[in-house]
Amino acid sequence: MYSTAVCPYCVRAEQLLRTRGVAEIEKIRVDLDPARREEMMQRTGRRTVPQIYIGDTHVGGCDELIALDRAGGLLPLLAGEH
Repeated sequence: MYSTAVCPYCVRAEQLLRTRGVAEIEKIRVDLDPARREEMMQRTGRRTVPQIYIGDTHVGGCDELIALDRAGGLLPLLAGEH
């Protein structure tokens, strides 16, 4: 997950992932490393955080993560059933 230190959406996304059983979240702090922000923008085409990947699948931001969960797609993706 690409994130920054003071991003409430990053915190919310992390909380949702943890409630769904994710123990390990790799956080890439784009506020500390401008090269990582550039990498994020190249990979996702977006400038905002969080940008969430589950495995190789780009989920998007916090709103997309919540929508995926509500649609019943998050747990299968976390289980590797995508």
